[in-house]
Order: sequence, then structure tokens, then C-alpha cells
Amino acid sequence: MRKRPTIVIGMIAGAAWALAVVWLPQSPGLPFLPPPLALPGAFFAPGLVMLVMIGRLAQRRFFDDTIIDGEDFSPQSPAWIDQRVLSNTTEQLVLALVIWPFVALTLGGIVVVVMGLAFAVARLAFWIGYHISAPLRGFGFAATFYPTVLAAIWSFVAWLS
Repeated sequence: MRKRPTIVIGMIAGAAWALAVVWLPQSPGLPFLPPPLALPGAFFAPGLVMLVMIGRLAQRRFFDDTIIDGEDFSPQSPAWIDQRVLSNTTEQLVLALVIWPFVALTLGGIVVVVMGLAFAVARLAFWIGYHISAPLRGFGFAATFYPTVLAAIWSFVAWLS
């Protein structure tokens, strides 16, 4: 498998996903959802996905005598992949935690609620793709990261206007 073309296709698909996730909830006619109401809902689905990831790693440790005592995971093993996915998800979620409140304030809470649902779907795509083949994680990464970047830029421009 040629890795770079697969990753580039995933990145392009992730960019299209980001545009849809940030632009569509701003359609005319949708109500403005205040940030204090929107943010708890926006982070609920990503939190559930993270809960499942942590649970899966705990299950792997419990049922594997070679890692039950906290040993390092063997590189490229399913547990190693799960740990890398969890680490990347934590990084993405911290980024969302510091950017999405501003997005909710400037673009409206419905945008971050949609971003939260999209985040959960994208993280699952990242996780599954990584287990199938490392280059297939490209879409899941881009579909998680790009909406936050695009929303940050879009909200900053809206705030300046």
C-alpha cells in the first residue's frame, strides 16, 4: 500500500467533513443556542468515546498477563494502537476544550454541538482506521482536527467583524 496517497485522500475528505460540520449548523433559521447550554452537550459524545477507549485499554490489561501489571505495550500491538489513539484523542479534546467555548460564543452553540457529535464519529473512524492500517487513520485525524481549526479561524474572523 502506498501510504501518502491514502493519507492525502483521508486529509481531503477530512477537510470536506470540516467544512460541512462548521458551515451547515450556521444555516439560516437555526436558533442561537447559548454557550452555557451548548457546551455540556458538545462535550458529552466525545467524553463517551473517550470512556470507551479507556475501558477497552483496561480490559486489554486485565485479560493479558503480559501487561496486567502496567508493562509497556508491544509496538504495533492492538493495545499499543489503542493507547496511541487514546493519547491523540486526549490531545484533540484538550484543544477542543480551549477553542470551542469561543466558537460557541461567536458562531453559536449549535455549531459546537454538531462539532461534538462529529468529533465522536471522527475519533471512532480514527480508531478503526488505525487498527486496519495506520494510513487509514488520516481521515479520522483530519475530521477531528480540521473542524476545530476551521471553527477557530471562522469564529475569530466573525469576532473581528
